[in-house]
Amino acid sequence: MKDILERMRAGETIERTDPDYPRLDAIFKDTLRAVAELNSGFHTPKKTQRILSKIMGYKIDESVEIYLPFYINFGRFTSFGKHIFINFNCTFLARGGITLEDHVLIGPNVNLITENHSEDPAQRQLYTRPICLRRCSWLGAGVTVLPGVTVGENAIVGAGSVVTKDVPDGAIVVGNPARVVRNIKVTQ
Repeated sequence: MKDILERMRAGETIERTDPDYPRLDAIFKDTLRAVAELNSGFHTPKKTQRILSKIMGYKIDESVEIYLPFYINFGRFTSFGKHIFINFNCTFLARGGITLEDHVLIGPNVNLITENHSEDPAQRQLYTRPICLRRCSWLGAGVTVLPGVTVGENAIVGAGSVVTKDVPDGAIVVGNPARVVRNIKVTQ
């Protein structure tokens, strides 16, 4: 049998009755304690990065800037590149994995949601799908990105949009559900 983290990363349904669930639950609780510490008051950038590194399980690059509060339920499958900016009050439900490539900008009140539940009420268990924000993508204020979505390189998601499917490279999308309104010209 695969490790519970490997199974969760692969998108398998993990039930609370799973014999390995206590290990997973301990990671969730450690993460919630670290998030509480993170959001407990003002911290220097170095201390913020130290707490985030503890949550993620690797050293966060010094160029990553996050305005607090910031909420995340599981950092182990989250990957931050360099020169990332995350504004106030963002929430990452990250059991499915979140990848932020270099130069990603995230506005305030953004939700990245990798978790969902099956429609069948008798089988309404949690499953996950990863989210990826490609290089130089930008999410406006109040955006929600749903499980399994990739936002393409240089793409822009307008404020208040709900992203339910992949966004092409260089596209500007808006609305609920988000739809392409035009493409941007990238200058070198």
